[in-house]
Amino acid sequence: MAKVSTKENKNIYHSTREELGLSREAASELLEILSPERIERIENEKMVPHPGDVLTMSKGYRAPHLCNYYCSNECPIGQEYVPEIKVKDLSQIILEMLASLNSTKKRQEKLIEITADGIIDDDELVDFVHIQEELEKISITVETLQFWAEQMLAEGKIDLVKYSAIRNK
Repeated sequence: MAKVSTKENKNIYHSTREELGLSREAASELLEILSPERIERIENEKMVPHPGDVLTMSKGYRAPHLCNYYCSNECPIGQEYVPEIKVKDLSQIILEMLASLNSTKKRQEKLIEITADGIIDDDELVDFVHIQEELEKISITVETLQFWAEQMLAEGKIDLVKYSAIRNK
């Protein structure tokens, strides 16, 4: 069993490794291309990991949430464009999706009226922004569902071979 650090405020990479009960040396063996020293620098925030480092940790630790965390919190482009996805139960994801779809369905005619002439007038702007926010909620919920599926695949709760075969048809 790996020695558990007493450091407070561990970053996500540190806590994910420790949750798996891995020492830095064992993690390095598992990850193959990351040395224990590099892992230590990443975990102690002496360096920001490269995207490839995060992808390697994500796959090796079976923790797809690391990629989303990196993109939404550490990548300058991602900070602008990638929302942080929170882990949720499937039932919660589906209920949120249905609520957003129902809300958008009610505003569908308004969106058609607003955009039919290709111009968004000042008096249409409030409705347009509200509809845009609802569509963003749907987008985030879709990403959350994708994240959930990736986590289930990583944990072996969904058969990867069957899933891939169906997705690639």
